[in-house]
Amino acid sequence: MSERHRPVLVVTNLHDATADVMIRVLNAREVPVARLDPGVDIHEGGALVATLGSDGMQGRITTATRSIELGDVRSVYWRRPTAYGPPPGLEGHAADWAVHQFRWGMGGVLASLPRCLYVNHPWHNRSAEHKPAQLITAGQVGLTTPRTLITTDPQAAKDFCAAQTGGAIYKPLWTSPFPDEQGRARTVWVSAVDPDDITDEVSVCPHLFQAKVDKKFDVRLTAVGDKLFAVRIDINGDHLDWRKDYSRLSYASVPVPAAVAAGVRAYQSVFGLVYGAFDFAVTAQGDWTFLECNANGQWAWFHQEIRDPIAQALADQLQEGLS
Repeated sequence: MSERHRPVLVVTNLHDATADVMIRVLNAREVPVARLDPGVDIHEGGALVATLGSDGMQGRITTATRSIELGDVRSVYWRRPTAYGPPPGLEGHAADWAVHQFRWGMGGVLASLPRCLYVNHPWHNRSAEHKPAQLITAGQVGLTTPRTLITTDPQAAKDFCAAQTGGAIYKPLWTSPFPDEQGRARTVWVSAVDPDDITDEVSVCPHLFQAKVDKKFDVRLTAVGDKLFAVRIDINGDHLDWRKDYSRLSYASVPVPAAVAAGVRAYQSVFGLVYGAFDFAVTAQGDWTFLECNANGQWAWFHQEIRDPIAQALADQLQEGLS
């Protein structure tokens, strides 16, 4: 198959609006695109055939509507596929067994496609998700980070928070819904911490506490290869976590200081990331403090003037592949 006919494989769920934007951009460029949600498609008329030998891997993944030759994929845009589940009707230990085989079999094949660029490779995404590794790596590559404590010791938490003269905050180590009394999912936001409010419940699981940054505004820096797109985020009101209410946000593109740009590119190199969504807090003095990096962060929620250059940069990566 010629290079121009090799498809880009978009691995994600059916309701991923960010992937929808990317697919439209690739379609406009007349780049072949195949969309796959392996945890769903395989149970809806799909099948996997992968032959592995000394000559590499060959085969195909079929869905209800198309067939994808494993050796033809030029690049993979790994977004947010549905978690693997058992086939309909399978229950108990057999269902658990099947889910693990899907994860390691189908997941292993999709992570091993030959001659293929990944944005990003799913294993790189996973290794870059841990906040302790993010903060340590950011510091090692020259980015400023807030002093941080991860602990299950209530007294250590109280002492740490009391010692932060500018205040302290709490943030979850992993963003996952937390059910309320009615079973409705709610998000745990970044929040200020009063040392006197810390209880023995800290011992239930690790908690992350940080020195509060006296920020003037936030920055979402989207890195696509060597291209950096930094957006200033201002909040109409007083929120530590700007994600709480997007309707109160305003945006403006800002230049990236050279030292920050160098640190971001070094960070990408350490984790093997083509793409990363970096969050910074910027002080009135212009100092940028690294908060975290989501290796698979959203970008399509920006307005068009900011979104389109990011989409085009991603399309450039996916269209070029490893060539």
